[in-house]
Amino acid sequence: MDAALAAGLQGLLLGLTHLEIGQVVMILIGSTLLYLGIAKGFEPLLLVPIGFGAILVNIPLAGLMEEGGVLRFFYETGVLTEIFPILIFVGIGAMTDFQPLLENPKIILLGAAGQFGIFLTLLLALALGFDKLEAVAIGIIGACDGPTAIYVSSKFAPHLLGAVSVAAYSYMSLVPLIQPPIMRLLTTEREKKIVMGVVKQPVSRTTKILFPIVVTVTASLVAPLGTPLIGMVMLGNLMKESGAVERLKRASENEITNIVTLLLGLSIGATMQADKFLKLETLMVLALGLIAISLDTAVGVLFGKLMCLLTGGKINPLIGAAGISAFPMSARVVQAEGQRYNKKNYLLMHAMSANAGGQTGSIIAAAVMLSVLKGMGIV
Repeated sequence: MDAALAAGLQGLLLGLTHLEIGQVVMILIGSTLLYLGIAKGFEPLLLVPIGFGAILVNIPLAGLMEEGGVLRFFYETGVLTEIFPILIFVGIGAMTDFQPLLENPKIILLGAAGQFGIFLTLLLALALGFDKLEAVAIGIIGACDGPTAIYVSSKFAPHLLGAVSVAAYSYMSLVPLIQPPIMRLLTTEREKKIVMGVVKQPVSRTTKILFPIVVTVTASLVAPLGTPLIGMVMLGNLMKESGAVERLKRASENEITNIVTLLLGLSIGATMQADKFLKLETLMVLALGLIAISLDTAVGVLFGKLMCLLTGGKINPLIGAAGISAFPMSARVVQAEGQRYNKKNYLLMHAMSANAGGQTGSIIAAAVMLSVLKGMGIV
């Protein structure tokens, strides 16, 4: 009886006796992500399931990512097949309002400029020894667009999915801390105080319906491998603007997005196993991701300064910082910075235009890179 009891107690402690230091570290990292999501409100919809998934996958002998494990099932079914990020794109499109961009279309140039950091970081990653597919996955962190980063990394560098995803969503949540110092450094006192007038360019319902169709066809012809990305975003937006499928639109932005976000977060957390995550390359990915977003912000502001010069001082360069895809967080940062220097300055709608352009631009940037790789015979 004593022997049986001892064996039972040993079985209860089996997990504890197999716990390694790396798993302890990853459980602490997962707990930190939970803290950031719950206590600090940093992207909680993703950081909470990612953090909990990271804890679950590092429990010894649980087997959640082994053959037949529940997290392995979610990962193979939704991430490797690209279904989860694709469905997220439909929801993003259903929730995105492109009207500010259509009212002031020249601002889309700032959305294009805000993607240069992606390509600059890609070159830097190549110089540091990452292969071409890994460099593309790392560079796309600069888009500040979590679903795009997940789609690209899961497709071409799945071993980096955990690091890329954590970097993308962490830096998205830290945009209010990352962008302002760069914006202040690159603009003069006079530029910060420039007041931009209200745009009164009416946009017809027909224009708003045609926009997603035209963008899908044009962008897909230029970069065919990006069709799943741009197509799903624009499908969601078409459902929103047409007004003909309200039930589908509501389901896309609510039930479908919520369920997929939960399962996607758990699947990303499941890739954060200690033996795969605790490597030097993970730290390099995190550092390069920060560089990418910083470069995107800097190039956007610098292009805003050029537009300011060419328009005779009618463009406030601060709105260039909103050319990334952190929608609408980056636009709010621009508004706050503008009012910091001029209480009469209302840059929100102009920044929203740049932000919407950045949302589209990040997807097109990813599509272009994938199509170039296809043309080179790499994928």
